Amino acid sequence: MQHLLIIEDDAALGQGVRLALQGTEVEITLCRSLQEGRAALSQRAFALILLDINLPDGSGLDFLREIRPAYTGSVILLTANDMETDIVMGLESGADDYITKPFSLAVLRARVNTQLRRSTAAVPRVVEIAGFSFDFDRMEFRKDGRLVELSKTEQKLLRLLVENRGVTMKRGDLVERIWTDGAAYVDENALSVTVKRLRDKLEDDPSKPRFLKTVYGIGYTWAVK
Repeated sequence: MQHLLIIEDDAALGQGVRLALQGTEVEITLCRSLQEGRAALSQRAFALILLDINLPDGSGLDFLREIRPAYTGSVILLTANDMETDIVMGLESGADDYITKPFSLAVLRARVNTQLRRSTAAVPRVVEIAGFSFDFDRMEFRKDGRLVELSKTEQKLLRLLVENRGVTMKRGDLVERIWTDGAAYVDENALSVTVKRLRDKLEDDPSKPRFLKTVYGIGYTWAVK
């Protein structure tokens, strides 16, 4: 399941885009302001954001510059501004694509699918961060050069958190994406146990984690370091 975020204040357009993109493998969150968008991003990881530039509570470009240091997914800007300078400014602010209104929903779907494929292909084979080296393809995990053995479940959890670092992932979403074949029958305590085991292997002081942090009442995040 891929999660997409639409931030668009035009209710009719936002709903039309939502219906055009919603599917069995895609879940859409629709927000009508930057405030709602920030709240959504704090609670879930999104593979792609469709972002209107002119919103009632601020500029989509400013919002894009704000989130880019931590957000690694794709961003497609939606706007009525079709001047070349506007397009250049949007791309230089961190957008992956730029679609001017009015637009064809079929073209929008195609460009969204292109970005989702690129995002999947662009995931680095080896992630090196703060003394860690995580090679998810070869299943080799090192801390300060020392090999760390992780179970398959611990690897899935680590990958989800690291690839969405800086974003809080809900407990329910993690359970669904880790235990894909039987999430409905998994006790959420299984996630707590997996988190504890992963902390024991990666954190210097598991009781005061620096990286795998709990966001109380919501879920977990890999802190950006």
